[in-house]
Amino acid sequence: MPDEPSKKPKGTCFVIMGFNKKTDFETGRTLDLDKSYRNMIKPAVEAAGMECVRADEIVHSGLIDVPMYKQLLEADVVVADLSTSNRNAFYELGVRHALRPYTTVVICEDGAKTPAFDINHIVIRQYHHMGEDIGFDEAMRFRAELTKAISDIWEKAPEERRDSPVYEFIDRLTPPSVAKEAANAIAAARKAESTLGPKSAAAAGDETMTETHSMLMHQVDEAQKKGDFLTARTLLSSIRQMTKLQSPAKPEDPYIIQRLALVTYKSKLPSDLEALTEARDLLNTLDPATSNDTETLGLWGAVHKRLWYLTKDKANLNEAVRGYERGFNLRNDSYNGINLAFTLNERAVAGAGEPAEAIADFVLARRVRKEVLEICQAELANNSFSTSDASEQALKQFQTCQYWVLATVAEAYFGLGDDVKGEEWLAKAREAASKPWMQGTTDEQIAKLKGLLADSPLKRIT
Repeated sequence: MPDEPSKKPKGTCFVIMGFNKKTDFETGRTLDLDKSYRNMIKPAVEAAGMECVRADEIVHSGLIDVPMYKQLLEADVVVADLSTSNRNAFYELGVRHALRPYTTVVICEDGAKTPAFDINHIVIRQYHHMGEDIGFDEAMRFRAELTKAISDIWEKAPEERRDSPVYEFIDRLTPPSVAKEAANAIAAARKAESTLGPKSAAAAGDETMTETHSMLMHQVDEAQKKGDFLTARTLLSSIRQMTKLQSPAKPEDPYIIQRLALVTYKSKLPSDLEALTEARDLLNTLDPATSNDTETLGLWGAVHKRLWYLTKDKANLNEAVRGYERGFNLRNDSYNGINLAFTLNERAVAGAGEPAEAIADFVLARRVRKEVLEICQAELANNSFSTSDASEQALKQFQTCQYWVLATVAEAYFGLGDDVKGEEWLAKAREAASKPWMQGTTDEQIAKLKGLLADSPLKRIT
């Protein structure tokens, strides 16, 4: 009996394979593919916490092609069974590899001949089919293997899930997006204009586009929560294009550019360097050299700090310092402040050949941390947040904000050489962490900071 899902499915899985009994004309063997699906594939997918569907299970009217192609694009995971060298399965696998760079699992029964050249370099998980049926032991063995394969790719970061040879061998390839809501909204606006006239259509179009914008932004939020930065990036690109088409003369919304830059560099696709370069170019449209928007300046600093790590080009490090410094001076916010102090320490070590400059950066970093401590302590002391009438979402947002304040205090103390207080505040931060990656980010930053402090320019004073 298939395993019953214990909770709401965490995603969708579309299965590519033939139906009923099919003959493999290369080997002459006839396999009951329905038994492969019912006894192994579907139970394995559901055991991994996914909703499982095969083309013959899709409820539709008209051609099956539309929902089938939609599944190939949008399904979180695709399992492709190539047993009997089914031509439709091979074609659909090719479509999936062209549409999505990752989360495709290829399987095949082990009686098949050598795989076709185009797929002989990708992982193909095999099972043994006896023809009319599959033995119980083999069904249970392969169920477990397939469940593990699906769970493993689901838990990996998006950039580590890549399994499409198309995206592996072609650089700078960006997956397509249906952006159905955006396309429908634009089409509706154009239709309204042709029938109602521009002025009447504008009001109807604005309302439709607002609803679409809200719907797509919700999808962006959900993708970011799951760490699927590629999907968030694609959706935000669609939103940006949609608003340009709607109001080509209006300036772009900085918030959309900022979020797009963030998910672009976090996606790390097609490579870390190219993603960071694209994010930098996006932020350039907001004129960071003169901007008074601390969010833009913080992102500008973050992108250039990461570019510094990759390129070791000191110009990137100087840009990171300038971005964080301008943001901190404008609003005295702890985020820009603590990162300014960190990049000043980076520059103090990188500029080892200029002792005076290195010492100046080191001393300024300490001063900035002392200011950051005062800012954070004031935030914590003035916190009047009430949990009695707050929504669950508000509580989560508060918990996240509280974590970063506590983590910033801990980092500031470590940067000032007070490891005892640093550990004390780090323990408080860990209690407030709502997601494991938050703590990991802080631990990584503090480890790097300790390495920088160990190479203090003050040690070079004779």
